[in-house]
Amino acid sequence: MNFLSHAIPYLTSPNFDSPLLAISTGIPDWLTVVDRKIRARGKLAERHVNSTDSELSDVAKGILLHISDDRWFHGTQAFVETNMELAIQLRDQLPGDAGFRPSFVGHILIEMLLDGLWIRDDRSHAENYYAAIRQAPPATIERCVNVITGKPTTKLAAVIERFVQIQFLYDYLDHEKMLMRLNQVMNRVGLPALPTAITGWLPEAQDLVESRRRQLLTPPDDANHFPPIPVI
Repeated sequence: MNFLSHAIPYLTSPNFDSPLLAISTGIPDWLTVVDRKIRARGKLAERHVNSTDSELSDVAKGILLHISDDRWFHGTQAFVETNMELAIQLRDQLPGDAGFRPSFVGHILIEMLLDGLWIRDDRSHAENYYAAIRQAPPATIERCVNVITGKPTTKLAAVIERFVQIQFLYDYLDHEKMLMRLNQVMNRVGLPALPTAITGWLPEAQDLVESRRRQLLTPPDDANHFPPIPVI
C-alpha cells in the first residue's frame, strides 16, 4: 500500500483516536527516502508497543500496522494478478524491456492509483491525512523512530516536513504528474526513467486497478476496515 491507503482505516475508524498512530503507518516508506539502510522492523517495534511513553507506543503501533497491512495486501490474489497484468501491459508499451522494471512499476503503480482513487472519490481523505501529520511534530516522530530502530537519523523530520509542503499525493489525480512521480522513484532505485508515452497508457492501468479495487483492499479474513468504496 501507499501512504494514504495505509492511514485511511485508522483516520476514519472510531476505534482509533490517535493521529500519531495513523500517520506512523507511513514511517517505513519515509525511511526508504531518508536512508534505505534504516529499517523499521516489526520485532524492534514490538518492544515499544506497551511503552509508558505514549508517543513511542503509538509510533510503534503504526509501524506494526503498516507491516501487517503490507503482508496481507501483497499476498492477495488480486494484487498478484493485477501486478502481473500491468507488467505484461508495460512490456508491450516498452519493447525490449523484459527485465525487472515492468514488474516493479506495476507494483508501485497499483499503490499510487489506489491512493489517487481515494482522493478522487473524496478530497477530504487527503486533507484529513495531511492535517493529521501537522498535528504530530516531525521531531517527535524522528525521536521515536530513532529509539525503535537504534540507528539515529537527523533527516527524517525534514523529509516529513517536505512531504507535507509538497503534498504530492494530489499529483496522483493527474497522469502526467503521476508519471513524474513514478520517474522520481525510478531515479531513487537506479532504474531507467519511463518514457512520456506511458502517460497515454495510465488511464487503462487506472481502469484495471479500479475494477479490482474492492478485492485489492479486502483482507483474507474479509474484515474490511476501509471506508465504503463507491460502486462503479
